[in-house]
Amino acid sequence: MKTIGLIGGMSWESTQEYYRIMNEAVKSKLGGLHSAKLVLYSVDFEEIKELQYAGRWDRLTELMVQAAQSIEAAGAEMVVLCTNTMHKMADEVQSRVQIPLLHIADATAAKITAQGIRKIGLLGTSFTMEQDFYKGRLQERFGLEVVVPKEEDRRIVHEIIYEELCKGVIRSESKARYLEIIGRLVDDGAEGVILGCTEITLLIHQADCGVPVFDTARIHALQAVDAALAK
Repeated sequence: MKTIGLIGGMSWESTQEYYRIMNEAVKSKLGGLHSAKLVLYSVDFEEIKELQYAGRWDRLTELMVQAAQSIEAAGAEMVVLCTNTMHKMADEVQSRVQIPLLHIADATAAKITAQGIRKIGLLGTSFTMEQDFYKGRLQERFGLEVVVPKEEDRRIVHEIIYEELCKGVIRSESKARYLEIIGRLVDDGAEGVILGCTEITLLIHQADCGVPVFDTARIHALQAVDAALAK
């Protein structure tokens, strides 16, 4: 079994989901008392958030590179960045370590295309929904048409992530608002929806929706387990 390196804490609420999913998957596949071999580098998310809001992506890139180099030095054999937004600097991180970075958008796109879906809705932070690093990758590499919520809906989605979900606050009112927004994406032609922030899985589940829901945290975590167990 290979050792998985996690860069987490963005937020720790979703990072603990990665840890749980990975260990449950390894136990299911191998049985007995087996669990995942992991190295975790967890950041202070308040520092990350302030840099994001200030547009200091240069500094954020250096922090992610340092984290990846640290887990590589600790024996990790792959990098799993436990956040969608910070994949903005995934290519730079990959260029400065020797171990592979498992890209969350690629893992998610593989699941989407396997279901024959071509037009997909995207929920996430405003950075993920509005910038091109994520949508562009889905479009250019996988031929997907990506639709995002209208401006006011994007504000609501972003605000709930940072003010509630990242703090472990789960509100039925916020779930209802997300489902309304998903409904509008479906009205715009979306055949499914990407939960493109790893915290959204704390609020929205497949049973809540009438279209396929792609839980990026779970997809990413299970991809890493498959890579760790591959012969």
